[in-house]
Amino acid sequence: MLAVIEGFSVVWLVILVGWFVGRQKVLGENAQLVLSRLSFFVASPALLVETLSRAELKTVFAGPLLVAAAGAVITSGIYLVIVRFWLKRQLGESLVSAMSSSTANAANLGIPIAAYVLGDAALIAPVLVFQLAFYTPVYLMLLDSITSGHRATPGRVLLQIIRNPMIVGTVVGLILAATGWQLPNLVAEPLHLIAGAAIPAILIAFGMSLGTTKPLSAADGRRPDILLSTSFKLILHPFVAFLLGHFALGMSGAALFAVVVAAALPTAQNVYVTSQRYQVGVAVAKDTVLLTTILAIPAMFAVAFLLG
Repeated sequence: MLAVIEGFSVVWLVILVGWFVGRQKVLGENAQLVLSRLSFFVASPALLVETLSRAELKTVFAGPLLVAAAGAVITSGIYLVIVRFWLKRQLGESLVSAMSSSTANAANLGIPIAAYVLGDAALIAPVLVFQLAFYTPVYLMLLDSITSGHRATPGRVLLQIIRNPMIVGTVVGLILAATGWQLPNLVAEPLHLIAGAAIPAILIAFGMSLGTTKPLSAADGRRPDILLSTSFKLILHPFVAFLLGHFALGMSGAALFAVVVAAALPTAQNVYVTSQRYQVGVAVAKDTVLLTTILAIPAMFAVAFLLG
């Protein structure tokens, strides 16, 4: 338990540094965007290659991948029924809200949490693979089919998936782990240096984002949706992951803790990007991202306490 607290403390302290830097505008107006893009396109893929190349694939991808997939689908399905048939929202808005209730910020916060709290960045890989390769593309295709915005064919969606740097890094790391190949030192050493920039850049950019807006400031009459989505993401989603992991798959100890913490991650920022692209559910996506971001670390502390 002490190690878990120390891991969360490291993460929070770096986030606070980012918040202070952002408030003081030390790095200028576009620093958050630059750091986020540096991490997403360069440093995090390098970190995934490095960590996954040493991972035990059966341990990482068997049960955890199943929990990540089933947990997200069950949580979003329950939420979708409520907002569609009880709150009477339009289908497009309901889909974006369902994404908000079940899509984890596996890249920006999941990688540091996995590295410093769970002890292995590779443990977040099942969530990344499921969301980037399957979950988000399915939602995008559904939104494409019911809105008049950008139209995407399955081929274009597939191209978008394989061009995602996170997917590329994950695939390369998995190939290295499965084959036992090792990168030559001339490649491995620069990769290691670049990978080292991922977590500081992520957390500082994450901290900078916390001071940019206030939740529920322009909820557009969607406060029930926002509060419900936030509760589903931080309470129901990890609870479903616990039930699946413990009772369906027989997980316990560190393995169970890892899948529940992964489910308790805040809503991914790309849900808000999706809502803007299709111009549906913008208020719910924006405020759910912000609220879950603020409350996620206390929620994960609660998970650590409850699971001992």
